[in-house]
Amino acid sequence: MSNVKVKKSVAEAGKRKVTVVMINACLESVKTKRGIELVTADSHVSILKKLKKAPADYRPDILHQCLLTLLDSPLNKAGHLQVYIQTTNNVLIEVSPTVRIPRTFKRFAGLMVQLLYKLKIRAADGPDVLLKVIKNPVTQHLPPNALRFGTSVTGELVNIQDFIEPIQDETPVVFTVGAHAHGPAEVEWTEKLLALSQYPCSASVILGRLCGAFETKWGIL
Repeated sequence: MSNVKVKKSVAEAGKRKVTVVMINACLESVKTKRGIELVTADSHVSILKKLKKAPADYRPDILHQCLLTLLDSPLNKAGHLQVYIQTTNNVLIEVSPTVRIPRTFKRFAGLMVQLLYKLKIRAADGPDVLLKVIKNPVTQHLPPNALRFGTSVTGELVNIQDFIEPIQDETPVVFTVGAHAHGPAEVEWTEKLLALSQYPCSASVILGRLCGAFETKWGIL
């Protein structure tokens, strides 16, 4: 019986798909005395003030937390998740489900700088591309006939488990989640704005709820 279940799960992995688009991710580099660095609110306040930019807008640590939540999830490891990143500078990044995001932010920041300059990151032990910059718009990379939802505390409040239950397994679903500190994760191509909690929550918490709901729906332990 166990072998039958495993084969069924593998076969259905290609049919059951959740796509998450992280939008408004602030990934910008700057040249300092220490070299090329990823701009952050903590490390580059003086530079940002000189450029008359709000330091609070430069929070790549939010994206780091979100990617750890997504890529470490059983949903991703079971082959049911695809992630894209849309930066504030309109750079579109495709994330391989097999990439292992660095645990520390310092190493993550170095990886993002490398990606912005080389446009792709390959696996150290093979030809696989783990991260790559791709052509806009993101809609041309999304599954056809997918349901598309934005997320915000100001959206329609739903119990995400109940909300996704009637959705057929073969129907692809896309969610946008903001990689920024404040504001809705809504773009013109989403159909509806959803609130997954009555309280303002971090993007990482929202993603945890989202992944957990689909894991429960599809019996992923």
